[in-house]
Amino acid sequence: MRLDVFTQIPHAFAWLTEHPPVANVLGTELELRLFNYRDSTPLRAGQVDDEPYGGGAGMVLRVDVVAAALEAVYGDDMPARVVALTPQGRQLGRELLDERIVEHLCTDAVSVGPYVLSGGELPAMIVLDAVARRLPGALADGSGEHESFSAELDGGLEYPHYTRPSDFRGWTVPEILLSGDHGRIDDWRREQSRARTLR
Repeated sequence: MRLDVFTQIPHAFAWLTEHPPVANVLGTELELRLFNYRDSTPLRAGQVDDEPYGGGAGMVLRVDVVAAALEAVYGDDMPARVVALTPQGRQLGRELLDERIVEHLCTDAVSVGPYVLSGGELPAMIVLDAVARRLPGALADGSGEHESFSAELDGGLEYPHYTRPSDFRGWTVPEILLSGDHGRIDDWRREQSRARTLR
């Protein structure tokens, strides 16, 4: 799989690429390319954003800058999927991009949560990590099968986990987990997952 990230701060991704799960799949299951908008901007002095029409606080990523970056990398051979990471993607409608980017240059818009961040780098890292951990070799065998939102848990939240010591300051591990009865443990875990999901 290849993921291309367009950003004003490519070096912000360095730490992510040095640690699992992303580091485990880079160069094998995952090709990651980082492109700086400033390298292809048609504007002077590396400018990539501007004040919003109609007034208001903040700056808006310019449509001509995004188009120039996409054309510099892909030419006329645009990929099948181009995703804008923006609060207006599926959860929020607050504009952080020139609307024409979402309408004309992207095939999809994704939000990582009901909040606004200062840029797209953190959402891109979240998406990158979530995708990378699903690729073969990213995690130890079986470690991603029974986690929150997995099919094995019917899309629900993960059950609680405990490790040594079994009693710490009077906080004890549930007896069922110390029983050695794997059938009952599996039932308990499914019950805990359902209870957490329904909260």
